[in-house]
Amino acid sequence: MKRLIILICIFSLGCNILSHRGFTTLQWNEKGLDASNSVTPGIPAYNGVVVDYLRQDKHILKVKLYDPVVVSVASKPEKWGYFQFPTIYRSVDNTLVATWNMAADAVESYGHGGRGYAVSKDGGKSWTPTEGDIPIGGGLILPDGDRIKIFTPSALKVDSLHLPSPISKEVGRRKFTFYRINQLPASLQGVYIQRLPKGETKWISEHATLNDSMAVRYSESGLFPVVWWGDMQVAPDRSIITGIYPGFKMGDYNEVTPSGVFFYRSTDDGHTWNVQGRIPYTPDLSVDSNGNKRINLGYTEPAFIILSNGIFLCVMRTTDGFGNSPMYLSYSKDEGVSWSVPKPFTSNGVLPRLLQLGNGVIVLSSGRPGVQLRFSLDGKGDEWTDPFEMLPYKEGEGAVSCGYTGLLATGKNSFLIIYSDFEYQNKKGAIRKAIKVREVEVTPNQ
Repeated sequence: MKRLIILICIFSLGCNILSHRGFTTLQWNEKGLDASNSVTPGIPAYNGVVVDYLRQDKHILKVKLYDPVVVSVASKPEKWGYFQFPTIYRSVDNTLVATWNMAADAVESYGHGGRGYAVSKDGGKSWTPTEGDIPIGGGLILPDGDRIKIFTPSALKVDSLHLPSPISKEVGRRKFTFYRINQLPASLQGVYIQRLPKGETKWISEHATLNDSMAVRYSESGLFPVVWWGDMQVAPDRSIITGIYPGFKMGDYNEVTPSGVFFYRSTDDGHTWNVQGRIPYTPDLSVDSNGNKRINLGYTEPAFIILSNGIFLCVMRTTDGFGNSPMYLSYSKDEGVSWSVPKPFTSNGVLPRLLQLGNGVIVLSSGRPGVQLRFSLDGKGDEWTDPFEMLPYKEGEGAVSCGYTGLLATGKNSFLIIYSDFEYQNKKGAIRKAIKVREVEVTPNQ
């Protein structure tokens, strides 16, 4: 594989490679791969490599990527939804926990579990797949020591519900039937979260209040899910802010608008949520040619983070059945009340993840095709490096990963990334899905 990286760099990318203490050393001059480019592979970083990153001939960043560690490998060929969508977190006893989906990627699977997991007690250098109860941990740690996380209950059958008259039906790729949230039965209003009280060992499910008279929810395929997905952050005033999707609401002309990102604030530790702000779907058609074709979904899968300087940053996916589509970013300087006009800044990406390290570097992971890492040094996420590629891929030749990732800080300059690899070759030479974790160290040049 290292020989392959060398050949790619020599004949295609024009980068310089040396050997350095068991790691390949690569010097990369920024090419400016952004939303204006077609989907183009970035920096080949498939195995252990130290990348000296230059912008306009100036050394701005050194990134050390350790060899991938295999967490678990599928024992047989798996369908879409299985052995993918991984996450990583630290348990309350400081054990690292990796989880992945083991169910169909469909509304019928919501709330029914179906996950595999493994644990690591040596900082991610080795992993042990395990069965039984998943170790307690993860979620958002509140100032009082409790933890909370978003929970998706099982979708309910429409024919078992007493529903109001729908306000509209969509005829796009997703067959949604929409209803005003404040007209729905109580079980379909509000939001569901789980809470782990400080010192306890079991998550408790709660049905929290959501105050949003403009919000709209949907049924699909004869089922009614309560979907409220996104990131939670503790604000400087100790309130909780969350940025979620789907973000459907009634528009100015009594129509249902394409999904935006909705931000809510809780001042009572997650029991009640009120509207804080919204990012409406506003595609940039000069870059995003399919932007006006997304009948159902506009912005989805938002990554939301409160940066150390108080800026709120949000990165959003836009793919909705139109191949690869750009990710957009927006930021807020008034605690999420108002947001900048979203800007497309990559040519592809699903489920972005954001993390700010102690050294100030902002980390962004995403994928499909492949899996990418990007870094921002400007303190607000407005300018990003070219993508660092975790897996080799060729556009149009099938998925090499689900593209979903997870990030976990391990130090001021370091973090772990978890991702799926659909092209892993097991000991018998068979191609199977695998879950991998890599350690990454990032050092900005002062």
